Amino acid sequence: MSQLFTPTKIGPLTLSNRIVIAPMCQYSAEHGKTTDWHTIHLGHMALSGAGLLIIEATAVEDIGRITHGCVGLYSDETEAALKKTIDAVRQYASMPIMIQLAHAGRKGSSARPWEGGQLIAQKDGGWQPVGPSAIPQLPTETPPLALDKAGLVRIREAFVESAKRAIRIGFDGIELHGAHGYLLHQFLSPIANQRTDEYGGSLANRMRFPLEVFDAVRAVTPKSISLGIRISATDWAEGGWTPEESVEFCNLLKARGCDFIDVSSGGVSHQQKIPLGPKYQVPLATTIKKGTGLPTMTVGLITEAKEAEEIIATGEADMVALARGMLYDPRWPWHAAAELGASIQAPKQYWRSQPRGLTTLFGDAKTGGR
Repeated sequence: MSQLFTPTKIGPLTLSNRIVIAPMCQYSAEHGKTTDWHTIHLGHMALSGAGLLIIEATAVEDIGRITHGCVGLYSDETEAALKKTIDAVRQYASMPIMIQLAHAGRKGSSARPWEGGQLIAQKDGGWQPVGPSAIPQLPTETPPLALDKAGLVRIREAFVESAKRAIRIGFDGIELHGAHGYLLHQFLSPIANQRTDEYGGSLANRMRFPLEVFDAVRAVTPKSISLGIRISATDWAEGGWTPEESVEFCNLLKARGCDFIDVSSGGVSHQQKIPLGPKYQVPLATTIKKGTGLPTMTVGLITEAKEAEEIIATGEADMVALARGMLYDPRWPWHAAAELGASIQAPKQYWRSQPRGLTTLFGDAKTGGR
């Protein structure tokens, strides 16, 4: 039996298999509101047969967006738009759907990737980014505004209010974005956080704000909704955040009721040196899994079904998350199931696509017609 296609639990949430669709920014929102593009895109993903869909990084305040095209959940208008999108997808797909709540911090006010991806100055229609310290992402950029105590309270409460909105919409889970050089990761990393108050310096101080945010969101999130976090387990840069610190951080999260860890890496330093290759981040997930006992997702250049199967079968991680691979092949789970001899959930409208010789791919699908 394929281990990739066995069920698993993350807190209260049961997944039919171990394939997760990782968050993928679409940069196609209008003033933070989802559009028909998101309905089409998420509809594709939700019919793919994966065990879980996590929607793109969703900003908790307007200046927490990465770009003008990023989705937000910080007003009645953004909530109504996102609810309309999710309701439309859910009408035809039963896959659990999770939201990733995020704040871009110093990486905010950027151009869309296909427009260059660089910081947009305020005079050119951008906004003033914020961060733990007045240290820019790139040396050539204008520094962010270092957050004062009032700013920290505002953002913590913004996470709480966005979580409440996500719960009203009916998401099955919430993932906090503490990776890829965005705000929560910026506080963790000594590369971006050089504060001299209780939120900077020592490891305990650098973890303080992300833990405060988690505690505040946990306090308003029902136990029936899965709550976890994505982290960058290493900065891949000298003097940066380390896997050992990640284990300590995740154990503190575990004690606070964290249900899972989504393990990625990098993003906070332009001097990062990443050893890219198939499964290059899997050992980081294994370190977190062994060091905490929490359910872990692993991501990064996992493209082959046999790779994903091996990760689960050997216990390197509990779930395999794909992002770019799913954009390239939205039916990746179908093809993996066919290769590994497993069955997959598929819409009845697509049952007739089952190739000859794979009569059990869609379970008990009836493929007749006239």
